[in-house]
Amino acid sequence: MIKKVLIANRGEIAVRIVRACAEMGITSVAIYTDADRASLHVKKADEAYNIGPESVAGYLNAHRITNLAVATGCDALHPGYGFLSENPQLAEICARRNIRFIGPSPDVIRRMGDKIAARHSMIAAGIPVIPGSEGNLSGVDEALKCAEKFGYPVMLKATSGGGGRGIRRCENADDLRKNFDRVISEATKAFGSAEIFLEKCIVNPRHIEMQVLGDHHGNVIHLFERDCSIQRRHQKLIEIAPSPQLNDQQRAVLGDLAVRAAKAVGYQNAGTVEFLLDANNDFYFMEMNTRLQVEHTVTEQITGIDIVREQIRIAAGLPLRYRQDEVQRRGYAVEFRINAEDPKNDFLPSFGRITRYFAPGGPGVRTDGAIYTGYVIPPYYDSLCVKLTIWALTWEEVLDRSRRALLDIGVYGIKTTIPYHLEIINSPEFKAANFDTSFVEMHPELIDYSVRRPPRELAAAIAAAVFTHMDTANNTPPNSPPNS
Repeated sequence: MIKKVLIANRGEIAVRIVRACAEMGITSVAIYTDADRASLHVKKADEAYNIGPESVAGYLNAHRITNLAVATGCDALHPGYGFLSENPQLAEICARRNIRFIGPSPDVIRRMGDKIAARHSMIAAGIPVIPGSEGNLSGVDEALKCAEKFGYPVMLKATSGGGGRGIRRCENADDLRKNFDRVISEATKAFGSAEIFLEKCIVNPRHIEMQVLGDHHGNVIHLFERDCSIQRRHQKLIEIAPSPQLNDQQRAVLGDLAVRAAKAVGYQNAGTVEFLLDANNDFYFMEMNTRLQVEHTVTEQITGIDIVREQIRIAAGLPLRYRQDEVQRRGYAVEFRINAEDPKNDFLPSFGRITRYFAPGGPGVRTDGAIYTGYVIPPYYDSLCVKLTIWALTWEEVLDRSRRALLDIGVYGIKTTIPYHLEIINSPEFKAANFDTSFVEMHPELIDYSVRRPPRELAAAIAAAVFTHMDTANNTPPNSPPNS
């Protein structure tokens, strides 16, 4: 079994991996830059080492990180998500240095990270893909010919892209000409590759993804689906498991497609197969993420399966502990990404000191974060500070519990997306489970929540009114707060 793991990441996902290691009796090793000296993952890990002053570059230096893993006696490395998690070079270096990479093989990472190669693999396996260019575009003229063939709107996408970057929707030929060089520039800066391709745009789809697990013994299972349709500019805001928009027949079809896709490429470890569901209820393969997803928490809540623990077991060469018919789902789970952003100011990042923080509690409430009272959120990284995951038996109950938990959580000193999440779950369409990827842009009024009284303020006003009434009636309850 694996004895010591270097965590090549930071923030909440590093804390999550530290906790899994602690439960398994595995020594955890954290890395950090100067900007992350006070981060929670540094405090929680068994060992922690400074990898330099570069705020971001330090987490992207594969050779330095693996050298540290060897020097500290680690026999495995977990990449988390983001940074080098889908970098085949890191997996290759780990193999050369006799360190187990807690993820799929370098060949699979490379093939599925290349969107054209991934499309060809899925076509060969009989998985439906979105109509698009046969390969990378040679220039804008070829793009225009493809768009004419498939019809507008179309999407220009970075071949090596991911995380919602390097994507532009084009409504007509002028749009395509205007965006062509922009996407190339974005792709080059973000992924180090100027290659792009074109796909037919599936208008207002539902974004549904399937969690899969594959071991080194040929076993592959799925852990049901997640609905990631609530997103802004291709960045997910809220994730749900299972999707309240699918029926059991659709769920079975999607599960079969996901397992077939994973087997077709010899997938090992945890991965996610992402699909788009169009207005005709047809599924199309979009991409495969060869890593742990931010939203893995909702799958864990409905299945009871610790995905990070399974990742470590698989990397150690152990077989899956579950057959497909043994994986059961129960209830609904919703994850809210609490970002340090101001929704009323075009989601401008709001970095700074957390003056007060307290997490919500109660049945079915889970928080994954890396912040604490007094912590200063640095401006160099992603704005995610807490993931709030809520579970309940029914869709209606999970919304009620989510509302209560969002009112319970306290993050002060910075702006966050908490009020915006409250507006979303209170909207009639969301309550009715009737939404797609256009939900955010179609409901700009939800961002202007300043015209309504914030729920917390309203609750405080009601409480004050109740205590005032009771005082006046000379019926003050025991231990009531003064000046209520």
